Amino acid sequence: MPQLARRMSRAKPSVIMQVAEKAKRLKAEGRDIISFSIGVPNFLPGEHVYAAAREALAKDSGQYGSNRGTDALLDAFLAHMEKIGLTGYTRAHCSTGIGAKHILYNLGEALLDEGDVIAFPAPYWTTYMDIAEILDAKAVELPCPATQDYKLTPAQLDAALAAHKPKVFLFNNPSNPTGMVYTRDEVAALADVLVKYPDTWIITDDIYNRMLFDGLEYVNFTQFRPELRERTVFVDSLSKTYGMPGWRVGFMAGPESVAKAITTLNSNHITNLPEIVTAAAVAALAGPQDVPTEKCAEFQAKRDVVMDAMNAIPGVICPRPQGAFYVFPDISCAFGKSHNGVKIENDVDFCNVLLDAKGVACVPGSAFGEPKALRISYTCPTPQLAPGLARFQEFFAELV
Repeated sequence: MPQLARRMSRAKPSVIMQVAEKAKRLKAEGRDIISFSIGVPNFLPGEHVYAAAREALAKDSGQYGSNRGTDALLDAFLAHMEKIGLTGYTRAHCSTGIGAKHILYNLGEALLDEGDVIAFPAPYWTTYMDIAEILDAKAVELPCPATQDYKLTPAQLDAALAAHKPKVFLFNNPSNPTGMVYTRDEVAALADVLVKYPDTWIITDDIYNRMLFDGLEYVNFTQFRPELRERTVFVDSLSKTYGMPGWRVGFMAGPESVAKAITTLNSNHITNLPEIVTAAAVAALAGPQDVPTEKCAEFQAKRDVVMDAMNAIPGVICPRPQGAFYVFPDISCAFGKSHNGVKIENDVDFCNVLLDAKGVACVPGSAFGEPKALRISYTCPTPQLAPGLARFQEFFAELV
């Protein structure tokens, strides 16, 4: 019997999707389930996006397209970048993919050989570790606990780059799973460290760059140290900002050599983005921005509601996020306690017992490299938010 490739032993199913599927199954069985699990924005793009898709469908050529992305799509992406302060790029610096996850995997293939080191702060998005393991790279986690607001310090970064000499440093701002956002001064200080290590590629996975709260603005390393542009790759997506996760459109901008490599991999992997999806993506980026603007304000208000609930639970530590749509409370005060006779030893136990007892689905923090915490995605329908948080508080109150 032929065997699967060895790399498949390193490929693992998504923990986030496993939690979401369990919640979906319980709901189908008649349970009253409130899901704080999967990071789906739960809103739809503006009507102009659908109108563009319908028009493209009526004119569909049925032909193959550009491996890099159409000129119209690249131009719309470049205009979007300029609005967030990333200027001076051209089409030759860009490429596209089937979502940011596909872009990140392609970047891993383009930049990492087997055994190379990739470093990233923890907590991290689950895909970072998945990519490292599938590609047989060595992942170095830089622990950033709740006590330091889940943020990497310049001293940590300096020590890690000096000790491990990573081929790639992967940075996520605003953060999934924590929702934390680095300030201008914090990004500038990290940039000052990065310039000292010219042999390290830098990937900024910043797909929540438009989803910022409290008047904050997105900033990138290259804005403070322009010399970093020759080895920094910016990654973006339509999924979260525009309510289009299922449309699967991702972007990158960076050195021409990297953009060319990603385009070459596209020619081997996917050929091109579909014509109809491309039309919708152009409309999302270039058309009215009222939907993402309104949703950002809505998420900020939801953030405040969730933080009030977290702050009311004795022992829970929850740094205040300023972007994305997540909170990441440290719930380790519950470890060693029991709920209705069921012992909770760790974050996985906590999430399983919470779901079984209260019908609230959250993702264990260990999936993101922080086993003391869990992730709450507060994109559920607004009428479900307060009841779900009340159940969460009740669960804590019932622990003995």
